[in-house]
Amino acid sequence: MSLPHPHPSRPQLSLPRLTSEDITTDRSTRQAGLKWVIVVDESLPAGRITNAAACMAAAVGKALPGLLGPDGADASGVTHPGLPWAGCTVLAADGGSLRALRAKAATKDEVLIVDMPEPAQTSRVYDDYLRLLAGTGQDDLGYCAVSLVGPRNRIDRLVGGLSLLR
Repeated sequence: MSLPHPHPSRPQLSLPRLTSEDITTDRSTRQAGLKWVIVVDESLPAGRITNAAACMAAAVGKALPGLLGPDGADASGVTHPGLPWAGCTVLAADGGSLRALRAKAATKDEVLIVDMPEPAQTSRVYDDYLRLLAGTGQDDLGYCAVSLVGPRNRIDRLVGGLSLLR
């Protein structure tokens, strides 16, 4: 059964389904049925790209905790936190393509969308960001990055043709 989408202001779509069969820590990330991508605005400076990817990764981890593998200990016994078993591919696009990608992804079921609207990187106070966001219409909103998690074939169709971030 799909879980309800965690954002009440968005249409009620379902999150990707994660069953115990889906969690494949013993196989290549390319064999996983689930795919996670972060698509960044290639015109941003490296620091802003890194910030966007890190912030979206935190939000994805909160929304889909099953995406994180178990903690692991090294040979010295030091424990290291679990990382995403499905991996994460970072792709590049221009601003217009990001807006179109987000809009297209919003029509798909079982795709988690985490985005970073431009006001998120221009506001130093979170409440100010929320006010700016509330005052900006969807058609006027630009994005620094968009992250998608969902069935591999669905995500591949959405991001087909985009290049790896270099």
